Amino acid sequence: MKSDWFKDSVVYQIYPRSFQDSNGDGIGDLNGIRQRLPYLKKLGADVVWLNPIYLSPDKDNGYDIADYRRIQPAYGTLTEFDQLLAGLHQQQMKLLMDLVVNHTSDQHHWFKESRQSKENPYADYYIWRDPVNGHEPNNWGSYFSGSAWTYVPERQQYYLHLFAPGQPDLNWENPKVRQEVYDLMRFWLDRGVDGFRMDVINLISKPAGLPNAPQALGAAYGDVQQVVADGPRLNEFLQEMNREVLAKYDVMTVGEMPGSTPQDAIKYTGLHSHELNMVFQFDHVSLAANPDEKFGKWNDQPIKLADLKKALFRWQTELDGKGWNSLYWNNHDQPRAVSRFATDNPKYRVVAAKMLATTLHFMQGTPYVYEGEEIGMTNVHFKRLDQYEDLESLNAYQQFVEQEHALSAKQMLNYLAKMSRDNARTPMQWNTSEHAGFTQGQPWFDLNPNYSEINVAQALADKNSVFYYYQQMIKLRHQLTVIRYGSFKPLELADPAVLAYQRDYQGSTLKVFSNFSAKTINRDFAEVVNGERLAGNYPTDQGAILRPYETKAYLIKNKK
Repeated sequence: MKSDWFKDSVVYQIYPRSFQDSNGDGIGDLNGIRQRLPYLKKLGADVVWLNPIYLSPDKDNGYDIADYRRIQPAYGTLTEFDQLLAGLHQQQMKLLMDLVVNHTSDQHHWFKESRQSKENPYADYYIWRDPVNGHEPNNWGSYFSGSAWTYVPERQQYYLHLFAPGQPDLNWENPKVRQEVYDLMRFWLDRGVDGFRMDVINLISKPAGLPNAPQALGAAYGDVQQVVADGPRLNEFLQEMNREVLAKYDVMTVGEMPGSTPQDAIKYTGLHSHELNMVFQFDHVSLAANPDEKFGKWNDQPIKLADLKKALFRWQTELDGKGWNSLYWNNHDQPRAVSRFATDNPKYRVVAAKMLATTLHFMQGTPYVYEGEEIGMTNVHFKRLDQYEDLESLNAYQQFVEQEHALSAKQMLNYLAKMSRDNARTPMQWNTSEHAGFTQGQPWFDLNPNYSEINVAQALADKNSVFYYYQQMIKLRHQLTVIRYGSFKPLELADPAVLAYQRDYQGSTLKVFSNFSAKTINRDFAEVVNGERLAGNYPTDQGAILRPYETKAYLIKNKK
């Protein structure tokens, strides 16, 4: 019998390459993660999600998989994986693997065969099309800049890659491909893993005929997401996956779904949909995109609180009682939360990080904590292009600065400093020793220079640190059913500085008020006078006064 343990859980996301190196080669590994299990247990995490650890040429840091059943040698071996899994289970924690099956690496043996000829047994494992008037089959642009098509002379055809050319898209219309995916899922589930985070899973069903995508004025390519997200057979494919694999195991599933709406999510995660437990939606992390659509997410403007409230509250209210939310501020693809949604100004960083924790962890859904978020790690603020590593960032710079001359180098570097995925990928900051205790070798990627001020050792030594505040949030979630299961009601919708909401469950009411500004403000929230302050990021409660980035949550026991 499948249970709903995912509703009671808090997930900790690990980017293995940057978490902990155990052998001095400068790259994080499985044994390094195993060494840090007591730390994760101390925090209170129930589930650990690992970004991909499979064999890969690493064109996109592991999201281009060459063999789904082998471990990337830099990370370790299958035996070491089994030891990590056993260690997690001994600590009563579960393991979520990253399932990347919209595409493979171009080094996967399926693709090596497929590209040879149209008669190959694997010929139809990928999406191939003939040239149209000597060019690409349509106007689709890759998520990583440039065309989404690459020509292969052997077949005299183009193959589709929604991401890098080294990441060809699988053809989910082919039943053999789907069975291959289900087989590899069983391989890991039978080994004992507890579920999957599914990479861009809502892109697997392409629209019939692969029509052109809407193209912004001045853009080189069409916006592929508008035509491939939530395709015509997605529900069918997910129901088949559930029927053939997932329903046979007591596991947790979350599907990454760019472009999905709450209505879509209810179809995929609804109480009777038999597909997934929850989705990662992008409404709140897509805010403050460039007003010029051709530049997409690349911008350096702050997020407006009114827009943030609208995005978060939309998902909370529309899924309430119908589906289940995933709650996250940041991950390996997003800038650091405190830098993006609040402030990394040293004067306010600690209270701001605690404010974000309160706001998120008391909402309805399963919270995700990204490595370093629990100590308030910040964006790295690189100044030079040669400091960046991320393929998406480098490709965008090349397209907009060097090829199209649409942006100055200075402007694009400002955008990268604000929005690059590399902000999330600098190594974990454990202590003040050389390389922050991440490695005894040369780190694969530059550390954030502020590790001497922001690190785990410092956080564990300070009872008022961000770490212990996260620990408290997780403990309260485990203890109070109103946090896990309460209904959701937005409050103070028109307030320009305060995000507030109410949760109700079986006679208990929880009210949360968060000041997203650096100003001290006065708000008479009269209804909380009779409540107990359950949590707050300042030592004392000054009632109607909300200090910079102050947050407070009140628990009210209603009379029956």
